[in-house]
Amino acid sequence: MKSKLTVIAVTLLVSACNSTKISKVEVVEPSHPKNIIMIVGDGMGPAYTSAYRYFNDDPNTSEIEDTVFDRTLVGMSSTYPAKVSGVVTDSAAGATALSAGVKTYNGAIGVDVNKQPVETVLERAKSLGKKTGVVVTSQINHATPASFMAHNVKRSNYNEIADSYVENHAKYDFVLGGGWKFFLREDRNLITEFQDLGFQYIDEYAGLATLQKDKPVIGLFGDVGLPWALDDSDPSRLKTMTKAAIEHIENEQGFFMLIEASQVDWAGHSNDIAAAMGEMQDLAMTLEYLEQYVATHPDTLVVLTADHSTGGFTLGADGQYSWFPEVLKTIQHSPSKIAEKLVDTEITQQYVDELFGFTLTEAELAQLEEAKEPTKEKQQLDSKGNPYADSSANIQKKALYAAAKHIVDKRTITGWTTGAHTAVDVPVFAFGSQSDIFNGLITNTEIANKVFSLLGEK
Repeated sequence: MKSKLTVIAVTLLVSACNSTKISKVEVVEPSHPKNIIMIVGDGMGPAYTSAYRYFNDDPNTSEIEDTVFDRTLVGMSSTYPAKVSGVVTDSAAGATALSAGVKTYNGAIGVDVNKQPVETVLERAKSLGKKTGVVVTSQINHATPASFMAHNVKRSNYNEIADSYVENHAKYDFVLGGGWKFFLREDRNLITEFQDLGFQYIDEYAGLATLQKDKPVIGLFGDVGLPWALDDSDPSRLKTMTKAAIEHIENEQGFFMLIEASQVDWAGHSNDIAAAMGEMQDLAMTLEYLEQYVATHPDTLVVLTADHSTGGFTLGADGQYSWFPEVLKTIQHSPSKIAEKLVDTEITQQYVDELFGFTLTEAELAQLEEAKEPTKEKQQLDSKGNPYADSSANIQKKALYAAAKHIVDKRTITGWTTGAHTAVDVPVFAFGSQSDIFNGLITNTEIANKVFSLLGEK
């Protein structure tokens, strides 16, 4: 990309010779940002950012305040995968489009439709001498981070993908997320292998403060993904991890970092508006921190988008012209955690009101009590009609979780059309160096290709 040239005319008054001299000073904005931060709000279609605006609104003012998403919005992106997979993408094909600039089949991790590896922006950045970081709230070998860090024909090959991280350890300087299940296995202890390769390993957030800057880092904070933001010991854990990552990988050559708000998507799949807003709040706080960082590091680019939208989420359902986000502000735990607590505790008005943060009606209490009754109708069946080997407590938890979400949906008037993905366009946000090149309607592969152009050639 051609450099932008700004010519500033500076007039100097030279009193000694009683004359005026005009000189031109050329100020050139770098065409290649020193630091590039790509953020994926997994599953975050436009309804989620709209919902967050109303959720975040100050009820004491007459206006609905703009959010960080509103002030950084620059365009929209289409999300369709390669034609072989139709027009609805999964996270693997969507992330590969964002990481490598190619349309591919659903399930593909950093490979094209012919199942051949394709270079990712993270790999390009590393080859150019930049440090690299990955911060996610899913397991670090999940579809999105894997599509930036690995190459595999199938996203569900979690162990293979985890193994490849060790084999290609030189590509990564700082990786945080979940995944004990895949890295601490009976057949292989990948953490020990990372440590033997010189990596520092931490398994709790407090460890972020003890890291040595001259050694690479891998941090895992959950068996699979992290707890919901509403339930985590640090509800702003994405911001906490992002800040630690930047402090660790800052250097003269610059850095590339992938950040994923992974569980916006998981909340969408679960049709869980309470958990979704908790995840959006965490992402918003992360983005606000990055705004401050860019203000003091103008050679940094931040670009955020979604790989797809999830859940067919809508604000205002059942023909009602209302949506009531204030209900979500008082909930003390995720509906999943509420269900877990109610399995082992008597359902009383006082206890349930404390969990939800609002007073439930008699009808809503009755819904929870009915859900807690373990009946054969609630037990899931396999393809032959036989019940799955599921404990009574787990059956109760699933039924209570569904009931809790239903109560919250009705209170907020939230609607869902699916438990899967949709093909709608998603928003694009950008700020910092060269952010204007992401303006307008683009497709997901263009985002990656623009990042490649900003990184430059090897």
